[in-house]
Amino acid sequence: MTIHYQPTALPKMTTPLTLAMALGAGAAVANIYYNQPMLELIGKDLPVAASFISPVTQLGYAVGLFLLVPLGDIVERKRLIVAQFITLAIALLGVAYSSNTTMIVIFSALVGVSSTVAQQIIPFAAHLATPAKRGATVGTLLSGVLGGILLSRTIAGYIGTSLGWREMYLIAVPVALLGAIGMWSILPSAPPTASMRYSRLISSIGTLWKELPELRRAAITQALIFAGFSAFWTALPFRLALPDLGFGAETAGLFGVVGAVGVIAAPIAGRVADSKGPAVVVRLGAIIALISWALFAASPTIAGLVIGVIALDFGMQSALVSNQSLVYALNPEARARLNTVLMGSMFLGGAIGSAAAISVWNIAGWSAVAAVGGLVSAAAVALQIRRR
Repeated sequence: MTIHYQPTALPKMTTPLTLAMALGAGAAVANIYYNQPMLELIGKDLPVAASFISPVTQLGYAVGLFLLVPLGDIVERKRLIVAQFITLAIALLGVAYSSNTTMIVIFSALVGVSSTVAQQIIPFAAHLATPAKRGATVGTLLSGVLGGILLSRTIAGYIGTSLGWREMYLIAVPVALLGAIGMWSILPSAPPTASMRYSRLISSIGTLWKELPELRRAAITQALIFAGFSAFWTALPFRLALPDLGFGAETAGLFGVVGAVGVIAAPIAGRVADSKGPAVVVRLGAIIALISWALFAASPTIAGLVIGVIALDFGMQSALVSNQSLVYALNPEARARLNTVLMGSMFLGGAIGSAAAISVWNIAGWSAVAAVGGLVSAAAVALQIRRR
């Protein structure tokens, strides 16, 4: 039996709480990207593993989005968030001490699954925010998420080069435990918005997909954009290591700082989505992502990579915050499940994009990666232009 959502008095969503939740979400999602600038370093230790770690971690994240994030509708979110942070710390410890490919693949997948705690935090913030400020609130949290995604690469690049890739994961363990302690201390308690069996909860995701065309369009658009985004970051360390550039993991990490300029897109996009509607911002974000891939193809130099990554991150983030603002408004009872569909589709696209980047890189190098990124971005633009 389903108990329908009844609005109740909730704690006020203050600025300090918003910023703290953004920090927690960014710290959580950072863990699935530590491996990308360190793939060559990991490959020296575990040669076969380097080809699997990035797509497996993102695939684990997609699985966690579909199996764990829906629990936010039927389980008290504060306890769920803390439990996932603790599980994340255990998974990170497992990666650090992995001695073979099988171990690191299993624990990397678990890192991906448990890092979805970031996607428990975001719909919780949207639930606490007033409708008039929901877009801006989601935008602030997504700034934290993008900051975690991009700065994680910078941190991992430097620590991996100077101390080692295992040490990077060991450092991440206490950060995850601090996340558990911090979220337990600051998050308010709020009752679940629905009551149903887990099997019914999961099956209802398919019903939401079938009944809500705007959800389908948002999910597919975001999956396409993020496939290109992940393809770029997966192939970047290999492109930088080629003789014409000759850079290592620390330089790949520095691109995270460059791309962090895109963080400013989230709050701007959130405010525009609140005032003008999210569809315009999503369309613009898809177009900017496509332009970035045109630049990568035309000018695969350091200057082209720098300018392109700023545009790519700006476009991806603008589309994401607006798509999340859109889907959260579709059904207040099911925000966790709506987030599952959107973000699960997005990271499934990311896993496919990472795997495709590695495959085509081995066949035809950077030009093939640029072709893949341009193709998926063009498909996202076409889907948004043809809004039927």
